Amino acid sequence: MSNRLYNILVPVDFTMKNRWAIAKAIELSNSFNCNIHLVHVTGKRSSIFNRSKQVEISLEKLVQVKDSYRQQLCGEGTLEINVLTGNRQEQLARYIQQYEMDLVVTGLPKFNLIHRIASSISISRLAKKTNVPVLAVRASGLVCHFKKIVLPVAGEIPMRQIRLAALLGRAFKSTVYFVSLRTHADDKNVNIVDKALEVVQSISTIPVQCFLLEGQNLAKSTLEFSKKINADLIMVNPVKDFRLPGLWNRITNKLLSYASKIPVVTVVSNNNNSK
Repeated sequence: MSNRLYNILVPVDFTMKNRWAIAKAIELSNSFNCNIHLVHVTGKRSSIFNRSKQVEISLEKLVQVKDSYRQQLCGEGTLEINVLTGNRQEQLARYIQQYEMDLVVTGLPKFNLIHRIASSISISRLAKKTNVPVLAVRASGLVCHFKKIVLPVAGEIPMRQIRLAALLGRAFKSTVYFVSLRTHADDKNVNIVDKALEVVQSISTIPVQCFLLEGQNLAKSTLEFSKKINADLIMVNPVKDFRLPGLWNRITNKLLSYASKIPVVTVVSNNNNSK
């Protein structure tokens, strides 16, 4: 995890959900003076002629999107556009690595079962494959700043989330809330929370508070706590710990991202190589 944000990727498919993803990316760019990359991926099943035409049309649309948002940038960051051809996940992952993206911001569509499953899989796979945080934002999650950041702790010290929380916290003068389940609050887990607190205090002066939550499911309890304090951002890791309980939620692969009106950033586990 870098000490600052240099490049933000926003996958664009020209649907309504792109609006709030781009709006959030612009807000971050204005705070960190980072560049925004608007990237669209076309399929490769059509003929070479039709594929070229699709790329041309997509590029024209991206230029229009860029022109409509250009004036909202008030820092040193720039808007870059690119059209890729091929498998969406593979092309985005390759672009992220090639151009050293620090964060991916994606918009979440309104409720649709098929879209929910596809987006949930996309978020988790992209975060795991690229080792880059993926911030999921829905229309109701367009807060102006991240003043209250909720960071669940379970099983290990979340170093990458801590670094990202410290980075955002310095920019937005945030308070970080470490939360864990009371049922897991044996000596080992309490020690992990204490160590996490020590880590963030050693690298930043941002305020930190710790809470033990009731319940059996960390995702559900984290979401309830975040709503109660009117949090602005939730950080989750690893992905498997943040699926909501219940058979239907397991069938539909309902990540906390989809149950939350609060933006959720998925950060891969510490076992992966840091950027």
